[in-house]
Amino acid sequence: MSGAALPSGPPPASGGEAPGGRRAVLVWGVGVSVYFVAVIFRTSLGVAGLDAADRFGINASALSTFSILQLLVYAGMQIPVGLMVDRLGTKKVLTLGVVLFTAGQLGFALSPSYGMALASRALLGCGDAMTFISVLRLGTRWFPARRGPLVAQIAGLFGVLGNLVSTIVVARMLDGLGWTWTFAGSAAAGAVVLVVLLLFLKDHPEGCAPEPVRHAGAAFVRRQIVRSWREPGTRLGMWVHFTTQFPAMVFLLLWGLPFLVEDQGLSRGTAGDLLTLVVLANLVFGLAFGQVIARHHGARAPLALGTVAATAVLWAATLAHPGARAPMWLLAALCVVLGACGPASMIGFDFARPANPPERQGTASGIVNMGGFTASMATLLAVGVLLDATGDDYRIAFSSVFVLQALGITQILRLRARTARRERERLVASRVEAVHVPVV
Repeated sequence: MSGAALPSGPPPASGGEAPGGRRAVLVWGVGVSVYFVAVIFRTSLGVAGLDAADRFGINASALSTFSILQLLVYAGMQIPVGLMVDRLGTKKVLTLGVVLFTAGQLGFALSPSYGMALASRALLGCGDAMTFISVLRLGTRWFPARRGPLVAQIAGLFGVLGNLVSTIVVARMLDGLGWTWTFAGSAAAGAVVLVVLLLFLKDHPEGCAPEPVRHAGAAFVRRQIVRSWREPGTRLGMWVHFTTQFPAMVFLLLWGLPFLVEDQGLSRGTAGDLLTLVVLANLVFGLAFGQVIARHHGARAPLALGTVAATAVLWAATLAHPGARAPMWLLAALCVVLGACGPASMIGFDFARPANPPERQGTASGIVNMGGFTASMATLLAVGVLLDATGDDYRIAFSSVFVLQALGITQILRLRARTARRERERLVASRVEAVHVPVV
């Protein structure tokens, strides 16, 4: 990729560039708080997997179905949610999302059967799907375009903090309060952010309203999807997200704790500490990646591919270790590298953002966001099925990660040059247009 500085996206609104400032931070912070709670709910099963297996009397495949169904709904909702955000705005979509994921978390707490628990996770996934794209859209409306990569990474960091709450707070609540009180009590956080959202969130600053959508029927939907998909930057962003995100997602969302406890012989406390290390590393990498990409857009692809390579090497070293259990230093190194996966997946949005105008940002972000969650869903299913088929052989089951990484790398390399060429063409065109703007 060219190392030249490229614009991180088009102006967010017809009324001029977003102003940023203290009010932008406060309004955007309301949206981020919704995403923060959504991630707590999404990842709470990651520390409750063994408890869920005991509560509902299910095997590994059935346990993985919880996360698979949740991610299936999440991934399937991304393009519809992107269209909804482009059409209805952030506040309406976020409000619906909060209602749905809070109802899902409460239903999960009270479910007496496996079937009802599955339905609750699906409802949670539907609401969760409406949060992150809305927050990205909110950022483009309230902050200047040059801040786009850093704002997106910081939003992702709040998701990481939500994951941290799951690995520390929810895990301890389960030990002390039990299943029902833990999940029902956490659902109260959804009610709190709903009230704050209704009182304080605003879609855009004064004077920065987007162009109204005059046609919102089937033709509009088709046009939004087709035009977004035709941009190589959108497709490259999706494959970057696909390839980078899923190893950490699979590890944190469900299979990390069982692997560390059942296969590596660690205590639940030590395993929880390693999961926390993934989250803390995510915070550090997120801040670093955001700063680097904001200054050097040419670093996007090298950072993404470097993260994939490091993840593959540490994953392979852990699984291929000759002893029955990998040494603690190797497990810690794996967890640190997994911490880079989330920030690397955010790079996908930095490819899609400059490729699409403001009125398609939600749709394009939805396409990108489908990538990692589709890969996570496929891997969760593969690991669960392989564990049942091999008698809980994690080395074979976890090797499924390499298949999806190979597929993703192939697509990234195929689209990388095409996207760079398209971005150069846009940059030249914008400079020519600026030269020919008449002086009034």
